[in-house]
Amino acid sequence: MLTVFWDMQGPITISFLEKGSTVNSANYCELLRQVKKDIKNKRRGHQSKGVILHHDNARPHTAAQMVQTINELGWELLPHPPYSPDLAPSDFHLFGPLKAFTRGTKFESDDEVKSVVSDWLRHQSKDFYAEGIRKFVHRWEKCVTVLGDYVEKFKKSKLLSVLEVLIPKNSPYLLNDPRT
Repeated sequence: MLTVFWDMQGPITISFLEKGSTVNSANYCELLRQVKKDIKNKRRGHQSKGVILHHDNARPHTAAQMVQTINELGWELLPHPPYSPDLAPSDFHLFGPLKAFTRGTKFESDDEVKSVVSDWLRHQSKDFYAEGIRKFVHRWEKCVTVLGDYVEKFKKSKLLSVLEVLIPKNSPYLLNDPRT
């Protein structure tokens, strides 16, 4: 399983779950701590505090331990409405082109797959990733607007302040969506 944390400049952390392992809140929290280190190393000048994290509402992402870890890291969690699979940016922006790139390729080993996938992710342009964030902002705003009572829970002023953070070129915004 591949987990990618990315922002407008490209991938920050690329992680592959080993065969036989299961995603749980403990290993996901450890991965978040690694992401914080990677932000400091790869995005010098960007504070790892002030990060807005978006991930879906899978069990490991909603566990109390994970919520506590996000608070410890000083990050903000952008809400993900239930039953909103169209908000998974890695699904609608990363994985389609990645599948097209690897279509018809026969890999000799898991390590070869990891290498090809990591190289592909690292070699996409900043414009590619920036476009993914812009598409996500549009989809998220539309989803929140359509679900009236969801807007009530997440005030419009908060929505506007979040969107203002997402639009700038050097946003510290992270997207994560692990997929098998």
